[in-house]
Amino acid sequence: MTNPDFQRQSEESTPSDESASQTSVASTPPLFEKCHRFFDPSGDYAQVKQADLYPYFRPIERNEGSRAIMNGDEVIMAGSNNYLGLTSDPRVKAAAQEAVEKYGTGCTGSRFLNGTLDLHLQLEERLADFMGKDKAVLFSTGYMTNEGVVSALAGRNDIIFSDKDNHACIVSGTKISMAETRRYRHNDLDHLRQMLERAHAQKPDAGKLIATDGVFSMSGKIARVPELLELANEFNAALMLDDAHAIGVIGPGGTGSAATFGLKEDVHVITGTFSKSFSSLGGFAVGDRDVIEYIRHESSPHIFSASMPPANVATVLKCLDILHDEPERLERLWEISDYMREGFRNLGFDVWDSESPIIPVVVGDMKTCFTFWRDLLEQGVFVNAVVPPAVPKGQALMRTSYMATHTDDELDQILEAFHRVGQKHGVIGINGADSPSPNGTGH
Repeated sequence: MTNPDFQRQSEESTPSDESASQTSVASTPPLFEKCHRFFDPSGDYAQVKQADLYPYFRPIERNEGSRAIMNGDEVIMAGSNNYLGLTSDPRVKAAAQEAVEKYGTGCTGSRFLNGTLDLHLQLEERLADFMGKDKAVLFSTGYMTNEGVVSALAGRNDIIFSDKDNHACIVSGTKISMAETRRYRHNDLDHLRQMLERAHAQKPDAGKLIATDGVFSMSGKIARVPELLELANEFNAALMLDDAHAIGVIGPGGTGSAATFGLKEDVHVITGTFSKSFSSLGGFAVGDRDVIEYIRHESSPHIFSASMPPANVATVLKCLDILHDEPERLERLWEISDYMREGFRNLGFDVWDSESPIIPVVVGDMKTCFTFWRDLLEQGVFVNAVVPPAVPKGQALMRTSYMATHTDDELDQILEAFHRVGQKHGVIGINGADSPSPNGTGH
């Protein structure tokens, strides 16, 4: 039964909607002012959204490898990192399902405590063997891998030399590590040498780490591993390669950027991810036994995060089996990559100096980039729109990437769509193959 006095008291003490709103606005912490500015109607975000040009966070309703369903329409997927085309492979899905049946859906703890399964140990052994290294250690994401490895190896009295176009996870690791970080111009090893010489003269006893992407995620360019290794050896530095876009993609058997040059055994630490060629989630680092065991015991992202779920581990193991048994997938991937690079260049597009299945197509300013992206989607092709600061100003681009399961017909449809949209926006002939190269300045 309702108490009238209580009801009256409640009504009297409850502020009106208007006064409540005023109180809420007045009490907004200054910390959140930048959040409100982000959504200002005059800002880029609001205008792009209003024009239906916003290309990010678009939901995929069904994923069928080289094709997907978005907003009810089927599109050719030319913006995935599913390089081997295994995300929808029945064998991979079956392995994940079997792992769930045996181990459940998660480990509910870190590797350090209760989260180590025999599957984790099996995968670490397989990866060490696959990469020709003593040991491997798993991380729960690729981002955490580089963040965790860099921050564990380099400390307050050390110096990190980082390529300016390295992925954000390496940059994050340099910040967490508290080591001094010196960033050299992208792929400019003369600049790196100058930095190493200066550091050696200033701090001859400091530990030195050279960190770089093995394949740069926006340009598709392969790092200059032989010269990097020479510099590392000359200045007694360690070399770390992030092979997120190289493992399962380049090198003999898909063993990465160092292997492309026959230097897999010489590079000190190599990291990789499972979210691309291996159709899963997680990451790993390989190297000498003492180095990897040190990382295992000192890396906070490894120690304090829940371990990879069983299904994710089983997925990677099955993908390794398929990669070993079906080397023709790599051959097909490279055949496709060469075909698309040549196709774009023949149409007059600027694809920088890509050397991998990542092929950037430069379109110019941000507005053109977003309208170009939407027009491609309307043509039934999904790619990734990339704008500054991820790429240089005036070099906004369509990041295209390919998988071994793309058909010849799908590749031709992608080129035809780019040709039509490129002509519509006047991009072909303006940013064509004869334009000045950006010297690999893409991320």
